[in-house]
Amino acid sequence: MLTRLKLTNFKAWRSSGDVRLAPVTLLLGGNSTGKSSLLQSLLLMKQTAASPDRSVHLNLGGDEVNDFVDMGSFEDLLTRNPEKRKVGIELDVVHQKSNCFFAVEYAQDSRKSPVVDNLSLSQNSTDWFRLARTERRAFAIYAPGETRSSLKSRAYTPERGIAFSADAIAELKEQGGQVEDISLQLRRELEDIAYLGPLRNKPKRTYIWNRTRPGIIGDDGNNAVPALLASVFARQKNDDDLVASVSRWLKRMKIADRLEIKQLSAGNYSVIIHRDGVAANLRDVGIGISQVLPVLVLAYFAPKYSTIILEEPEIHLHPQAQSLLAELFLEVSRKRKIQFLVETHSEHLFRRMQTLVAKGKAQPDQCALYFVDRKKSDAVLKTLAMDQYGRLANWPDNFFGDATGEVREQAKVTMQRMKEERKAS
Repeated sequence: MLTRLKLTNFKAWRSSGDVRLAPVTLLLGGNSTGKSSLLQSLLLMKQTAASPDRSVHLNLGGDEVNDFVDMGSFEDLLTRNPEKRKVGIELDVVHQKSNCFFAVEYAQDSRKSPVVDNLSLSQNSTDWFRLARTERRAFAIYAPGETRSSLKSRAYTPERGIAFSADAIAELKEQGGQVEDISLQLRRELEDIAYLGPLRNKPKRTYIWNRTRPGIIGDDGNNAVPALLASVFARQKNDDDLVASVSRWLKRMKIADRLEIKQLSAGNYSVIIHRDGVAANLRDVGIGISQVLPVLVLAYFAPKYSTIILEEPEIHLHPQAQSLLAELFLEVSRKRKIQFLVETHSEHLFRRMQTLVAKGKAQPDQCALYFVDRKKSDAVLKTLAMDQYGRLANWPDNFFGDATGEVREQAKVTMQRMKEERKAS
């Protein structure tokens, strides 16, 4: 699980400070404040670690089919008027009893391409191993208790921006295995990030399926139905029953009684939604079901111990269904050890999280709540501290509007209009 993130000179974030990442982390804030940038940093690292070119320092995206984000150029990534022209990303990872710490700084080379300037790795915060860029594209190795800066070589250039090269590991001798383990742990954690964006595909009336299990759901949820089909017709031994799990949540959200997969002919299928004794094609029901379907599928399709990044999962859902997303995230996090990092504008989701803590169904440390604001051109992160009763000491001013104020204003205007109408009559 990812437990800490820190950004420096990354888009709107001159410095994010240490951001604690909990099993369920909610990011609130206005439009264009920097919420998405926090999540994009993780997707940027994921696509860099997955790059087919091991010599790449930072995959800014846009070229590969499987890229999650397109960050443009290094100039687009860099904060306006930074004190130093370097972008920093730090991550802490906890896996079972092992802690892994990663810190990297990116700069530009003479060709204006992003290049690793410093890469530091540590396990259990004890021994730090570092690669530092020197002149002429060479790198020097620094290890605990000694400095190998006299050994500079292009062969020590980091691989995919997160790992020491084979030559650097060999130079570290008996310590090389530890460095290799740290890089492998970090890469696995990044590989296990799944992302679902705010714009999900519209449902189809029929689906053609070649009986293969999709590897991912996709950032637009395009593979949600193929994943359901695989669960029914090509289910593996330890797979969750996706159809049953999704149907259960659709019923709890009161938007359907159950979901059914129907085979029309060889390789041709449809998704049927049952509600109040009526069966209808997924294409013919409200858009809310089709938009939340990928969220529900991903929650049970992602491998255990994965990290799921969601942007606006509440889109097109009625208030009660939005609030139940909080219960979904906490339940799946507990039972499947899934971490949820969620960008949301939903007051209903946010307040249900508070209620669950107040009821004792969740502990305050199981969730992290943040409000992202802007101070001039810089993003500012405000931690929303919640006690054991779900109370916030620092509620964001007027972000969700002022319900009481609206009632008072309506009553005032109503009385004024009634008074004027009586005079006119």
